[in-house]
Amino acid sequence: MANLKEIRNRITSVSSTMQITSAMKMVSAAKLKKAQDAITAMRPYAEKLTELLQNLSATLDGDSGGEYTNQREIKKVLMVAITSNRGLCGAFNTNVIKEVKSRTEFYAGKQVDVFAIGKKGFDILKKSHTVIDNQSTIYDQLTFDNVAGIANDITDKFIAGNYDRIELVYNQFKNAATQIIQTEQFLPLAPIKSDKIVSQSDYIFEPKKEEIVLTLIPKSLKTQLYKAIRDSFASEHGARMTAMHKATDNATELRNQLKLTYNKARQAAITNEILEIVGGAEALKG
Repeated sequence: MANLKEIRNRITSVSSTMQITSAMKMVSAAKLKKAQDAITAMRPYAEKLTELLQNLSATLDGDSGGEYTNQREIKKVLMVAITSNRGLCGAFNTNVIKEVKSRTEFYAGKQVDVFAIGKKGFDILKKSHTVIDNQSTIYDQLTFDNVAGIANDITDKFIAGNYDRIELVYNQFKNAATQIIQTEQFLPLAPIKSDKIVSQSDYIFEPKKEEIVLTLIPKSLKTQLYKAIRDSFASEHGARMTAMHKATDNATELRNQLKLTYNKARQAAITNEILEIVGGAEALKG
């Protein structure tokens, strides 16, 4: 059995760790509330914008998306991996990295590059993939305008023919304890189908519907990327809060076990001392 000093040192160390994980849990919980409110408020807008685009496109003949719907033979693929800049959030980043590698295997024989958003994904994926860019500073000021610049950059690479398909890989926020890994096709736009065809008599369009659609598509792409990053941002704090909660519980349990071991060792030491004193007294009597 370890001596009392070693056990006391371990108890102190575990208690310090428990305080740190508990503080990190509270910080993540505070940040999660703000991030959750942001993504919850944004989803109806993003869904309505997509619905509007679908309704308009469903009434058009032929290719209504122009260069954004250009279906080419897939030779070069760009994976936009959205991770965090920091760890201590369980399998949050690992799941994205695994999904990127899985998609790379799916596109076996084709060139698959990575556009990293988040330091953790960049640090790991650069060892196995060609990472063309890393936008880890986006989280310093996560605004629509900043994300729009990234979306324009990615879109330009597709339009220029640098890549034939672009996909987003990220964690979708469900609740604090659950994050769902998502892979979305960013470009080219998939053929838009709608069960509800809007008749031309429903609305008067100015300018023409074709022009409206081509104006909405860039806006929709920016919104799609912004929503994905917002989803990932909220998921990160949820995952970290959950991970730190479990770490705090484990540290508490370990500390209690160490205290029990310490008390047993202390009682054994006291008993041995009493026995030695009694034995010495008996020896003096003899």
